[in-house]
Amino acid sequence: MQDIAIIEAPSVLGLRPSGVQDLPAALLGAHLSATPGAVRVGRVEPPAYDPTRDADTGVLNPHAIAQYSVRLADAVGGVLDEGRFPVVLGGDCSILLGNLLALRRRGRHGLLFLDGHTDFYQPSAEPAGEAASMELALATGRGPRPLTDLEGRGPLVRDEDVVAFGFRDAAESARAGMQPLPAGLHAVDLDAVRASGAGTAARRAVDRLAAGAGAGFWVHLDVDVLDDAVMPAVDYRQPDGLTWDELESVLRTALADARAVGLDVTIFNPRLDPDGTLAARLTECLRRGLSARSAGRGA
Repeated sequence: MQDIAIIEAPSVLGLRPSGVQDLPAALLGAHLSATPGAVRVGRVEPPAYDPTRDADTGVLNPHAIAQYSVRLADAVGGVLDEGRFPVVLGGDCSILLGNLLALRRRGRHGLLFLDGHTDFYQPSAEPAGEAASMELALATGRGPRPLTDLEGRGPLVRDEDVVAFGFRDAAESARAGMQPLPAGLHAVDLDAVRASGAGTAARRAVDRLAAGAGAGFWVHLDVDVLDDAVMPAVDYRQPDGLTWDELESVLRTALADARAVGLDVTIFNPRLDPDGTLAARLTECLRRGLSARSAGRGA
């Protein structure tokens, strides 16, 4: 049986139809599915996008996101039940809710959150009501109930079971009104990653997650964790970030661990990569990271 199961999840319900919905086609066009052991297993189509901000929650498309999260959780759960490793291609970061819902149905899990931003806005402070800027807050139970209590399961992940890794927006986001990360959530910003080295920092993050959430951990990758100089094809750019080699080291460390249960990739915008160069480089990085799975199954 193929080990890596690729699911397309081209939802921009938490953002806008800027081009991020083309991420799956771009990475598959760059031959991500040629990764050894990988197979495409399906596509979860999102409902129609509504640009009107919901008056009750202050969020764009809250009920559509909730419905989509359940459907995506069903798809991810089917892969997990077959003993395979889901790789979910977004879309915007709101797809994280569906991925974590699939895990929440099955017990307690952790989250390695690789993102250039902390994505901890509340709707009252997020300028456009985009859930893609608040998914970590929503996943930990902070925000409007339609998105924080999916299927009545409460927070999808506990604060202490999250490591936010590689972000570099804390001061800027605080000035914009984003709430700070809670004390119980482990934060490793870009400076901390650089202080110890990407591989060492990733190893510590994985060990922390494995010590808490015994059922394993999910890896969320927003590609804006990469340095803007090497990955400008994102909607909200900011200076600095991880190098390609650093990201590959983090992915190889995390995915080689047998307790890693899935990966999603979000926010890459192919419309900002007209010649496909960045899609090819991102695919290469992902393939190298995923190749560590076969070497690490006994970890």
